[in-house]
Amino acid sequence: MKSKVSLLLIFIITPFLWAQGSGDGTPQENLIPLNRVVILTSGLTYYEHSGFVDGSVSLILPFKFNAVNDALKTLIVNDPSSPNPSVSYQSENTLFQTLRSLKVDLSDMPDLANILLRLRGVEVEVTSASVYRGRITGIEHRMAANTGFSVMTEPWLLLNTGGRLMSINLNDISSIRFLDPAIEHDLNRALDLIAASTNNNSRHLIVNLPAGAGNVRRRVSLSYVVPSPVWKVSYRLDLGATAPLFQGWAIVDNDSDTDWNNVELSLVTGRPSSFIQELYPPYYVSRPVVPLSIAGTAAAVTHERAVTTAQAEMRAPAPAMARSEAFLMDESAPAFRDMTNLAGGNIQTAQGTDAGGQFEFTIRNPVSLDRQMSAMFPLVESRIQANKVLIYNGRGRHPRLGAEIVNTSGMKLPAGPITVYDGGVYAGDALIEFWNENEKRLISFGEDLAVTASSNDTNTRAVSTVRISGGVMTINRHLTFVRTYSFINSGVSKQLVVEHTRTTQSELVSPQANEQTPALYRFNVTLAANSETTLAVSEQRPLSESITLLPLRLDALLSYSTNQEIPANVRRALERAVELRRAVDTADAEIRDIEAQRNRLVADQDRIRRNLEAAGNQTSQGQEYLRRLVALDSEIDGLSTRLERANANARTARTAFENYLNSLNL
Repeated sequence: MKSKVSLLLIFIITPFLWAQGSGDGTPQENLIPLNRVVILTSGLTYYEHSGFVDGSVSLILPFKFNAVNDALKTLIVNDPSSPNPSVSYQSENTLFQTLRSLKVDLSDMPDLANILLRLRGVEVEVTSASVYRGRITGIEHRMAANTGFSVMTEPWLLLNTGGRLMSINLNDISSIRFLDPAIEHDLNRALDLIAASTNNNSRHLIVNLPAGAGNVRRRVSLSYVVPSPVWKVSYRLDLGATAPLFQGWAIVDNDSDTDWNNVELSLVTGRPSSFIQELYPPYYVSRPVVPLSIAGTAAAVTHERAVTTAQAEMRAPAPAMARSEAFLMDESAPAFRDMTNLAGGNIQTAQGTDAGGQFEFTIRNPVSLDRQMSAMFPLVESRIQANKVLIYNGRGRHPRLGAEIVNTSGMKLPAGPITVYDGGVYAGDALIEFWNENEKRLISFGEDLAVTASSNDTNTRAVSTVRISGGVMTINRHLTFVRTYSFINSGVSKQLVVEHTRTTQSELVSPQANEQTPALYRFNVTLAANSETTLAVSEQRPLSESITLLPLRLDALLSYSTNQEIPANVRRALERAVELRRAVDTADAEIRDIEAQRNRLVADQDRIRRNLEAAGNQTSQGQEYLRRLVALDSEIDGLSTRLERANANARTARTAFENYLNSLNL
């Protein structure tokens, strides 16, 4: 059945495709050629088509599925004569929804029996053993064979032919023609949509350019930005030449479905802001369900303050291009001269400059590159300044072979690998980040096994200043970090660059750095032939400690007063503070001793009173308890007097200690 259905579909669709391909205004591909390609290192490519057209035209722009959003965001149409250009396209769910809406529903890939069943009541002409005309009544499935395990059936078409109902085996039908032109039109349209969607990875934008008055021949241009592979670069550096030679090649990939034939190819290095916005799929806005006006009450709402038309115009920003494409604009390019937007108005474009840090390379001769092919093109060739050096960063046993190079090519060069040659042979591979004009860089491409390197770290801590003010002692110390690099050179004399990682929150003390970066100090060292060379790098970090002296215990004060790192005058002042603190502690100890004695006597009184109650005050034992109570009262009174004097002495001692500390200013 499927082969017969396919033959029917081909029979119906063939004249339709021929008719679409031969009328005025029919969408056409490659009507205006591609003449400019600009590839960015940010993963985007700018395409520009330009050419002459006559009359009203519709141009097909094929895009990969993942490029449609960017094409819709960046497409520019420049037709000086078209009064109302437009762009039409099949949205993401157009195919399914459109097929469902047609009189012949092919959205779920039905077989012939289901197609006819959905068209019950439709008049058709059926060619079988004879030609029959009638209206489709239904489909009947009859048993064709019984194998004992399964029953096979065949579909029969039930046809009403002038009051006579007849059945025809679908396998005997050679063709079916719909007599209703509307059904035939919808079937052709459905097949056209299915044929156009055969490549699920491709989508078409159709640019419609109606002719203006006079229907004149004119030049039009289209441009857009879509995702693409980034262009790459690879460099070669010959250090053995008398004047070091630097050469760069650009690697370009044409992953599009369009051949590049004699296009102007430009390569842009930079990092523009770019993003993807989902413009291709339809969006539906959720709306609240509002009750009928006769039910309930209306909800309370507030309204924002309105602005006048003049205020709105003043506040509205001027039309602007997206940042991702603005830097590509060249006011001399055809696509940006007298540019017309889709509404027919003029858009003022930005002039391309180098202010944004971008740099554009344009291949000198037109480029031809077939689709899905890649190529290398010469990018730069220049004599540059280069000096051979060794580089050591504190890791590993051997310093790296390297060179100091200066970009004297007059170009801003993108990041990429450098293949280094020396003495006519391959020396190694290096990497370089974005390289600005006249900028000096270090590159490394191997290890020098003739030089052995090591490093050793030490650190010390010392007091720099001590200050006492308002009872607070501030001790300022500095931590000194020393890294000693040692190099044993068993070869000829060489120049070495030591890259020393900067210690956090520290300052360099010695030696003076030849260069520095946010994370490194660089020191130039000469390694004499067959000798050992050392380099000691010293850094300091300040530390500050604040101590409140008043709550310190006596042993802590004694420790600071005998610390030889603290200046002598401060130690003497702390010695006096120790004496006053000792007096305070002595007075406090006396108070604690008196209070302990008094507490013992009070406890004895309580015990004797309980005994007195038990013995009675008229007994001889009771009389003895009374005498002892009187004696204890006399002792307690004496201790209370001593405690008052001790508290007074302690207050005096503490006041003297506090006043002394608060008055110190050293």
